[in-house]
Amino acid sequence: MNNLRNNVQLIGNLGIDPVIKELSNGKKMAKLTLATNESYKNKSGEIIKETQWHNLTAWNNQALLAEKYLEKGKEICVSGKLNNRSYEDSDGITRYVTEIIVTDILMLGNRSKA
Repeated sequence: MNNLRNNVQLIGNLGIDPVIKELSNGKKMAKLTLATNESYKNKSGEIIKETQWHNLTAWNNQALLAEKYLEKGKEICVSGKLNNRSYEDSDGITRYVTEIIVTDILMLGNRSKA
């Protein structure tokens, strides 16, 4: 049950093609953005659609999978853990990032025509 303490599961569409980086130690990293959509009716009965954007980071085998098979618009399901970090940008301003460290990727929808 420990794996339930920090567990995220999302289904959505990729907003960009994966950005792949190979680090000096030979490991691969993929950066992705995922859009999740939600619809509801407001008090007036109008349908409101909202999109939430999520930053994803995949490492090693998951990064290789992303590099080989994923592209902008592809519907996927991801599992991972929520991670918060901060860094100082070139202007000396502290920036905060919330991202999902991907542990599993499941491709949904139709297969690519490639």
